[in-house]
Amino acid sequence: MAFESELLALVPRLRRFAASLSRNAADGDDLCQAAIERALKSRAQWQEGTRLDSWMYRIMRNLWIDEARARQRAAKTFAPEEEGAHVGHAGDRDIEAAVELSDVARAMAKLPDEQREVIALVLVEGLAYKEAAEVLDIPMGTLTSRLVRGRGALLELLGEAA
Repeated sequence: MAFESELLALVPRLRRFAASLSRNAADGDDLCQAAIERALKSRAQWQEGTRLDSWMYRIMRNLWIDEARARQRAAKTFAPEEEGAHVGHAGDRDIEAAVELSDVARAMAKLPDEQREVIALVLVEGLAYKEAAEVLDIPMGTLTSRLVRGRGALLELLGEAA
């Protein structure tokens, strides 16, 4: 039961990371749900005494990569979803969506994936550099350089001096 309790406590952090990966709150929630489902099914693979949050971030990132690959394949096969996006268009949804997006969220969305992932894990979720590097499966030096570039780009996008 401790596993489920710890997992439940992580949900707000997992939702934030999922939203930063997907750049969309609804897609982020779907990704978060899929990651939690996968974790519950794979519970036996988690090692007691290790960080559950790092394990969950790794699961989520792997699911996101799989989803991105599937979307690329689908884009080559099917007509883009955007072609039908304005049929029966409701302007109130556009206004709500614009209000919900903060300046930081818009700026984060403009960052390259590798910078956005690092910023989300280190600056938003508070993982140590070593833990974030392990989640992303990259060397510490790569993580550090992506973080420096990402911070600078984020500050520039927000109109602040770096």
